[in-house]
Amino acid sequence: DGTELTAKPKRSFYAARDLYKYRHQYPNFKDLRYQNDLCNLRFYKNKIPFKPDGVYIEEVLNKWKGDYEKLEHNHTYIQWLFPLREQGLNFYAKELTTYEIEEFKKTKEAIRRFLLAYKMMLEFFGIKLIDKTGNVARAANWQERFQHLNESQHNYLRITRILKSLGELGYESFKSPLVKFILHEALVEDTIPNIKQSALEYFVYTIRDRRERRKLLRFAQQHYTPSEHFIWGPPRKQKSEGSKTNKKPASPISIHNSYISKHKKPKELKNASASGSTAGKTTEERKVELTKDGEDNDQEEQEMNCDAVEQNNSEKNSDNDSGQLSKPEEVNDTSDRKEDSSHSKKEDESLNNDPGTVEKDLCDTENSSNDTSVDLQDDLDMDALPGGTTTKNKDELKS
Repeated sequence: DGTELTAKPKRSFYAARDLYKYRHQYPNFKDLRYQNDLCNLRFYKNKIPFKPDGVYIEEVLNKWKGDYEKLEHNHTYIQWLFPLREQGLNFYAKELTTYEIEEFKKTKEAIRRFLLAYKMMLEFFGIKLIDKTGNVARAANWQERFQHLNESQHNYLRITRILKSLGELGYESFKSPLVKFILHEALVEDTIPNIKQSALEYFVYTIRDRRERRKLLRFAQQHYTPSEHFIWGPPRKQKSEGSKTNKKPASPISIHNSYISKHKKPKELKNASASGSTAGKTTEERKVELTKDGEDNDQEEQEMNCDAVEQNNSEKNSDNDSGQLSKPEEVNDTSDRKEDSSHSKKEDESLNNDPGTVEKDLCDTENSSNDTSVDLQDDLDMDALPGGTTTKNKDELKS
């Protein structure tokens, strides 16, 4: 009963738009700061403290680690630890620039501290990094921390920011293992069930590789309950009754009939060849009627020839119709391959569009159908998502 009363979730247009821009090298404005500003890099080199608290990165990594109360209740450090090319809630933190990103990746000191910051936050969530490829597992304190994570949903905003920042600073490959782990805990183990909406709405779509996103969505779809409420993956294709109807191909006898009619073979051969088909029976009946009416044999032969030609034409049309009806089934059977090719093409085209066009396409898509995904998804990824919109917390977009 509780399942029946549960409202079906809806896709958030704001989340889809935000993450679409992120995946396609947002933001759409020029770097306004001078190249020698580099405040994010200087913070990670321990040359300046983060504002407004005035704390250096080394103090954060050494003294804040394991202090879960401080990490939970301070809301200004996360924008400095995991910078993005977008403005967050801490207006003292400046956005990354493309130049700064390249310099950051070249600085071993900064990268080392960045990974330490990532490990610190994973431990805060009850997760540990187990190798250099980004694989994660439960930490020793996972039960306590998972319970906290399940209840403190503002941390989902932090996870979204962390995932985005990993991609910006050269650790795109770390995202998929973390998201897969979270989905498994939420959907299979049911240890953090409250996170599943954010995981599917935000975490999955921070991953830039469309194939990786689709793998995660398929995994989630297998374990999501109730299954009919899963709206983040490709919609299930339902075959119409018309497409299931199998048209019989033209019989050899019918083809033989048309051949005889064209060459005007003797009437006896026509009667013998036509006896095995419905069309032949119809012709024979007409022949009897014509005979009863006193029509001559030449007229009968002409009638039979016309009927045979019409039958042949109708069978050709029937073949064409059946071919057209079978096409939807063929499309369904190869939907993944065709979606992959069409989506990648759309993704390439969308990269060449100006921001205004993308924005307009987004709005048009949202208004056109509540059953169409606005993820621009999977590159308008059609990973194709049905659903309407929700009014997600706008902080989700900014954190």
